[in-house]
Amino acid sequence: MADPSSYRPEPGQIPDSPGVYKFRDEHRRVIYVGKAKSLRQRLANYFQPLVGLHPRTATMVTTAASVEWTVVSTEVEALQLEYSWIKEFDPRFNVKYRDDKSYPYLAVTLNEEFPRVQVMRGHKKKGVRYFGPYAHAWAIRETVDLMLRVFPVRTCSAGVFRNAASAGRPCLLGYIGKCSAPCVGRVTPDEHRELAEEFCDFMAGRTGTYIRRLEQQMMDAAEEMEYERAARLRDDIGALRRAMEKNAVVLADATDADLIALAEDELEAAVQIFHVRGGRVRGQRGWVTDKVEAVSTAGLVEHALQQLYGEESGDAVPKEVLVPAVPEDADAVSQWLSGRRGAQVSLRVPQRGDKKDLMETVARNAQQALVLHKTKRASDLTTRSRALEEIAEALDLDSAPLRIECFDISHLQGQDVVASMVVFEDGLPRKSEYRRFQIKGFEGQDDVRSMHEVISRRFKRYLVEKEKTGEWGPEGVAVDADGDAVDTHGDGADGVALPVDETLPVPGPGADGAGANGSGADGPGADAPGPRRDGPHRGGPLVDGPHRDGPLASGEVPVDDGRPKRFAYPPQLVVVDGGQPQVAAARRALDELGIDDIAVCGLAKRLEEVWLPGDDDPVVLPRSSEGLYLLQRVRDTAHDFAIRYQRSKRNKRIRTSPLDAIPGLGDTRKQALIKHFGSVKRLRQATIEQICEVPGMGRKTAEAVAVALAQAAPAAPAVNTATGEIMEDDGGTTA
Repeated sequence: MADPSSYRPEPGQIPDSPGVYKFRDEHRRVIYVGKAKSLRQRLANYFQPLVGLHPRTATMVTTAASVEWTVVSTEVEALQLEYSWIKEFDPRFNVKYRDDKSYPYLAVTLNEEFPRVQVMRGHKKKGVRYFGPYAHAWAIRETVDLMLRVFPVRTCSAGVFRNAASAGRPCLLGYIGKCSAPCVGRVTPDEHRELAEEFCDFMAGRTGTYIRRLEQQMMDAAEEMEYERAARLRDDIGALRRAMEKNAVVLADATDADLIALAEDELEAAVQIFHVRGGRVRGQRGWVTDKVEAVSTAGLVEHALQQLYGEESGDAVPKEVLVPAVPEDADAVSQWLSGRRGAQVSLRVPQRGDKKDLMETVARNAQQALVLHKTKRASDLTTRSRALEEIAEALDLDSAPLRIECFDISHLQGQDVVASMVVFEDGLPRKSEYRRFQIKGFEGQDDVRSMHEVISRRFKRYLVEKEKTGEWGPEGVAVDADGDAVDTHGDGADGVALPVDETLPVPGPGADGAGANGSGADGPGADAPGPRRDGPHRGGPLVDGPHRDGPLASGEVPVDDGRPKRFAYPPQLVVVDGGQPQVAAARRALDELGIDDIAVCGLAKRLEEVWLPGDDDPVVLPRSSEGLYLLQRVRDTAHDFAIRYQRSKRNKRIRTSPLDAIPGLGDTRKQALIKHFGSVKRLRQATIEQICEVPGMGRKTAEAVAVALAQAAPAAPAVNTATGEIMEDDGGTTA
């Protein structure tokens, strides 16, 4: 625990002007970001006696090891920079609202030649008109189904559209009148776009004019005795009215507003937002957050506004925002919102009338959301705490292991040997820090040796990061510029230094649900270069000026940008998937690097026994133990992550062909060879004269094919896991 006086700036060093400040911990991680009208007055509040600070503020300042600041011109600039830094650094002591779910929107793709109506989630795309968010996707589909009767806009995917166009026959919706069938030319692109724009106008709340127009057309058709057309118009009006009934009228027509309400206690806060467009509630969403900093209701409102509108622009920001408390810098926030919208935005607290009544409804929703969240979380939080305490007690640890890293090895008959590393913090998976490794030190199957290599590579990177932050390395161990451990005792310890691992890309949420950051090398947790400013950083201001590019000058120390690094933070516990041999290998790897403050254990699958280094007998946890359940979950997560990576590498290898490496042999001739011989296996058995018989193959190319296939060793035979039968490679590997 740091003493705040050890990094307190000198009197008069802090400017009395608007700005944004950052607190960093001993690892140079940014742990808190704030803004102030006067940096001098605001920062002075943090360096009071600890007994006078809020407990959360006291925890923050004792965790920090330095403070930095950047001076800006206006409060609006400070608000923008604060939002950018919170998004970039993800500080642990800042309030961050997180969606309970990915809310669905009704989207119209006006950026396409034939606009499409569909349900969309995730990030908004340019040129797409969005309505919502909605609580459930089925609510969107019900509304769209009613409106397609009147606005027969395309709803099919690009593949279905192309197939219908090539077949010259529309899909079922085209036959029953719920699609204008632009795929077969029943309407022109301009006519279809006009339908889509009318659909958008109706969804935006301009309903009265359109319904009155339909009613007049119905009356005219009846007077002209076109009763079938009048009946259809009557049904269309009924469908539109039913669609309108799904959105209750709460405010006067043409009212566009977002209503934000909060429910909070000492530990958590829930926020609920009602989106009112055209006087009707068009969407609802909510978040729950931990109050990790001492923050008032007005501060929570300001954080909610930043998250809600930080990525929005134009009409997505309403004309009016109604809140339970006005932020401290109300004028700056209102000016920032107006800049996002491109027009004036009113930010106020409703005092009377329908808007106040609706705000009370939103507040009741927030209160119910908070109660439901606490009910769900209570048992989960208690269970996780008990699990960590049981692990600490069983393994004789000094404290509960808040960060656990688990490693597993995966291969198939000694081929494509890979390893995985998963991270659990406070009993929950930290997917952004999952990592994958290729075994580089040797070929073949040896789980113990593989485990030693992976543990060595991971913690060599940790030592490199420690040296970057100026911390002392372990006694007797130095780390060179390439991340290799160098023995300074001269005793020739076992475990030859291996090159630093370049972490492979980790799949994002859409790829097997594995990673969260899209890339193990470039996402969060990577050593990504960022903007730097000249001048001292510890305890002093950041000097404004242009960003510098290019190499550092001689003797200049690179500046840490505060982003989380790939291997910078050590775990309290390393878990390996395996028994006594794997545990011994992991412990030996740490000992060779001089690391003795990290506990190691292994979980064997056979009897779910927990093995410790140097013990002849395992630790047996009760089957009902929450600690054992958590260790199993960590181990199984690492196992699944390693298997997915191993399968992806194997599939990639299987899809390659020895023919790919032959210069001058293109796809056309490769396909001709496979078609002629049936498989690579039969092609390998063919003579040069037989290869020359394939159309387009000259003798020189045929000789190159024969040589390449002779040098390429055939793949290991596939085994039917159900019968144990070895399957012949008749199909071969396709080119």
